[in-house]
Amino acid sequence: MSVPLVRHAHPEDLPRVAELAAEHAAYENAAPPPPGLAAGLHRLLFATEAPRLRCLVAELPDGTVAGYATCAPEISTWGAAEYLHMDCLYLTETARGHGLGALLMAAIRREARALGLTEIQWQTPTWNDGAIRFYDRLGATSKEKRRYSLPAR
Repeated sequence: MSVPLVRHAHPEDLPRVAELAAEHAAYENAAPPPPGLAAGLHRLLFATEAPRLRCLVAELPDGTVAGYATCAPEISTWGAAEYLHMDCLYLTETARGHGLGALLMAAIRREARALGLTEIQWQTPTWNDGAIRFYDRLGATSKEKRRYSLPAR
């Protein structure tokens, strides 16, 4: 009997990761990713000698990629230290509730340890009760803030 697994994304996974990112954006009522997302991810993940971005995929026993998580090292000025920022964690609706989220989080923790980092930070929408319950069960703590963005032009 095969079991689901979490692994680093391969270049051939990126079209599926781009599809999942579009689902993720729609789920969060956000703007869709830009055209060419798979190519952009390829550039960030595989076309540089020392990529900052990491992408993990959750694969079902039949080989279907049903989720992904991305992360990159960031800096905390107040902590005078680096931490791992988890930018995305998404599972398809049918893949939720089967332990894949915990597998993805365990893989993110391994990434942090491999980089010598002692903390992971992320955010989730305040209305995403399922994600909040999941992160609370992991023992994570939260701080309420607003996230802003501003074009650099």
